[in-house]
Amino acid sequence: MTAASPETLELNRLILEEITTKWSLLVLGCLCSGPLRFNALRRANDGITQKALTQCLRRLEANGFITRSVVSTAPVAVLYEIAPLGRSLEPHLRAILKWADDHREEIRSHQAVYANKQQIDN
Repeated sequence: MTAASPETLELNRLILEEITTKWSLLVLGCLCSGPLRFNALRRANDGITQKALTQCLRRLEANGFITRSVVSTAPVAVLYEIAPLGRSLEPHLRAILKWADDHREEIRSHQAVYANKQQIDN
């Protein structure tokens, strides 16, 4: 990898920030499996608040990762779907989510050791 200019690094940082916010990767991961309505996305991401999901979906839509469509049903429904740009992230996204799943316990163990060390040091 070649050294990037400060401007390129900053632009890349801004883009990465958009897809690595707290819920973005998990929401994108859900949508890779198919279109979902708001409440289905909320149920699939236990712990996310309505406000946080709304902000996340708006950010992902604004950046072209997902599309939002209104379905004329009674009551009216909103459907979220992965867009081609978001779909291009899928193999990388799946790899990151699998890595997190594979290493979750190891990381938690390190966190516990670190927390214990901090208590002893203080």
